[in-house]
Order: sequence, then C-alpha cells, then structure tokens
Amino acid sequence: MSSSLIFSLRETCISFGKKEIFKDLDVDVHKGDFIALIGKNGVGKSTLMRIISDKQDLDQGELWKQPGLQTSYFSQHFDLKESNTVERELANVLKSKDEQYKIDIFCKNLVLDKFAAIRSLSGGQKRRVGLIKALIGESDIVLLDEPTNHLDLECIIWLENYLKSYAGSIICVSHDRTFLSNFTNKVFWLDRGNLRVSPSGFKNFDRWSVELFEQEARQLKNRKQFVNIEVEWASRGVKARVKRNLKRLERAKQLKEQLEKDESSYRKAISSFKAQVLKSGSDNSKFIAEFHKVSITYEDTAKKVLDKISIKIHKNDRIGLLGDNGTGKSTFLKALLGQIPCSHGTIKLKRDMRFSYFDQMRNDLDSNLSLKKILVPSGGDYLKVQGKERHVCSYLKDFLFDPSRSTDNIQTLSGGQQNRLLLAKVLANPQTGLILDEPTNDLDLETMDLLTEMLTNYKGTLLIVSH
Repeated sequence: MSSSLIFSLRETCISFGKKEIFKDLDVDVHKGDFIALIGKNGVGKSTLMRIISDKQDLDQGELWKQPGLQTSYFSQHFDLKESNTVERELANVLKSKDEQYKIDIFCKNLVLDKFAAIRSLSGGQKRRVGLIKALIGESDIVLLDEPTNHLDLECIIWLENYLKSYAGSIICVSHDRTFLSNFTNKVFWLDRGNLRVSPSGFKNFDRWSVELFEQEARQLKNRKQFVNIEVEWASRGVKARVKRNLKRLERAKQLKEQLEKDESSYRKAISSFKAQVLKSGSDNSKFIAEFHKVSITYEDTAKKVLDKISIKIHKNDRIGLLGDNGTGKSTFLKALLGQIPCSHGTIKLKRDMRFSYFDQMRNDLDSNLSLKKILVPSGGDYLKVQGKERHVCSYLKDFLFDPSRSTDNIQTLSGGQQNRLLLAKVLANPQTGLILDEPTNDLDLETMDLLTEMLTNYKGTLLIVSH
C-alpha cells in the first residue's frame, strides 16, 4: 500500500529574469519519502526547496499540500539571534517544554555547548545550530541543503542514523554520496529542465542513470532515422503549389532542428570531464617534507593545537588528513605551507618544493574580479594549462561553466561555483605538491565526480582534508 500524498506541484513554471528554471514541472512528495535531490548547480534545487518551504511563489502552476503541513528548511543561509544561548535558540523551536531533553541529545551528538552564546560560535558551529533547529521540531517535511558540511565523521554517522528513523519526510541536497546512499529511499533528479524520479534511493543512482541515458540514446537513434527519411524526401523538392507538401517540408525542418538541439543536450549531459594529466617534477628525492617534534600553540587562547608531531612525507604520497573539528588539520597544512610558525620543533622542505593550495575559505578569490580575470590575471584570452595554451572559455567549460559567464563578477557565483573556479585556478598548473582543505564543500555530485577523476590522475604529492 502506497503512503499518503502530502505535497504536490502541477505544471509549475518559475523564471528569474530571462532564465527559465522550471517549465511544467510536476512533483509529488509522500509521507515517509527520504529524497535525494540532485542535479547540477543552477538547475533549481534550492528553488524547489524554497517553493516547498513557502519561501518562493510560483509564476504559474498549482501547489497543493496536506492541511496543517509543517515544513522546516536548513539552507546555506540561516538566521540566528546572536544574543541567545544555543539552548534558548533551540527552545524557541520546540513544541512544548516537555521536549527540552531533545536539546541535550542533539547538542551531545553534534558536539555543541548548549550554554554557549551564539555570538561566540564558529561558522561551523552555527551551522550545527541551524541544522538542529530544522530537525528538532520534527516537521512533516524537513529540507536539508548540504547538512554534512563542517561535520566530522562521527557526527555524520550519528546524523545518518537519526534520519533513518525520522517520522516525517526528508528532502536532502548533498555532495556526500555515502551519506545519501545510507538513508534515502527515493531520488529526485533535476536534469535539463525535467524531474526524473527513482523509487529505489541514491544507492542505485549510477545504475539507474545509465539505464536512462541508454534509453535516451535509443530514442534519439530512432528519431534520427525518421528525420533522415523526412529530410531525404524534402531534398527531392516539392511543388510549391501543393500546400500539403509544403507543410511536410516545414515539419521536416522543425524535426531536424529539434533533434539537433536534443542531441547536443544529450552529449553535454553524458560528457565526463577529461582531466588533464597533472604532471609533477622529476626529482627523485625520497622525502619532500619532514616534521620534527613540531608543536604549535595559539598565543591568544594558549591552546596547544599540535604537540610534538614528527612525520616524514614521501614524494607522491597521497595523504588523507583526518580528525575532529578543531584538532589541528588546517593548522598542520598552514604550518607545512609556512603560513604560521612553529612554537617548537622544525619543518624541513625539499629544495624547490612548491605547493598549490586550495583553501576552504576561498581567500585566493578576489570578489571584485571576473572569472576570466581570476584565471588570466595578466589579461588576454589564453592561459597556460600544463604547459599548453588554452582559451579561457574552453578551460571554463572543463569545469562546467557556461563560457558566456567568463566576464561575470565572482560575487554572482554560488558557493559551489566559487569552489569550482578555485579548483580550476589551482589545477591549471599545479606544483609538485597539491594541498586541498575541504575541497568538496558546496560541490554538486557531478563536480564531485570530476574532482575524483582529477585527483586520480594527479601524479604529485597530495594532502587532502575532507569529511
């Protein structure tokens, strides 16, 4: 027996300026749906969640929801009252005082001090408060936009288990494939203006999407055969006086134009990023860096972040740097880069060792510059990529940017798009060492796949922090 329908959209249309986001979109959400909402950046995932949470009006279409339906939305932008403690901020969402115990459960498992003032929290800690606010009220539909960002592995596992037993419905956007695979039972895939629905959860997405593409390829092949017959007939010529033949000729032209558009759309959809082979130097030295009893203490807090760390990093090592938030992962990387000094101990680098660095705070992106200026700061239309000249628009396409946006200001980009741009900058000419600090934050699933391929082909020394 199917579960009850609690929310639906019919023939929904949404546009922002001249850009059409949805046209004749139909959506059904049932009780107990745990939905992975996926699609490229810019296809309307956040727009759909805003519609469901009553934060976005329809230009056209019908919206129905179950009477009394309650929704909560954890987005990339959330409002917290800075003067509140964590406990007071969360208590405002509870249905009754009898539910105060929930605050203790959430704060314990997501590592928050309930007595701390909101203003004293880090950005990542504030995100956790926002996440708890979306979950603790147990709404009928909870919408989660990248809930695992800035969570360590232990917190993510706890969150997975909590969501598996959630009594309502969940719609989640996340770049974390494992997270989505572990709790979702349905997929909403926004693809080229269409909503494709899988009833089997994200764990089967790869197989399902391949089947859809294969089916689409067969349909395009059949259409092409039919159009070729029509075009061949039209090429023989028709008598202008025969109105019936003129209509058929016009129809053949329209079919051919539409087929070419659909074939182009299909090729773009299935094209995978062909990563540049990232070459490193030819020096045969065994070690590229050595930490000897390195300790680092922050003077303003007297907190010792690293304590007598000794480690050797070999050429072509591929290192994953793990640890809870606040245990010194970013500090370790910045010490290796020479950005912060050691309180005690020494760090030795191989002569001429250089690192390319991806910073999760995106400090290397000047928000006043255009995409093109970031990649070609000296001006012009070409940049060097692995020693070869590439047109900046062609290189931007490699990272899923529309070339027409090359002159757009950085401020117009989403967080995920800014990450992609910084990756493009870092990977154009990587040094013999590559350091990536949380490169997956705000990336969509397609870009995650591209990053995985790039790093698989990278031949230098790699250090990566990622949850």
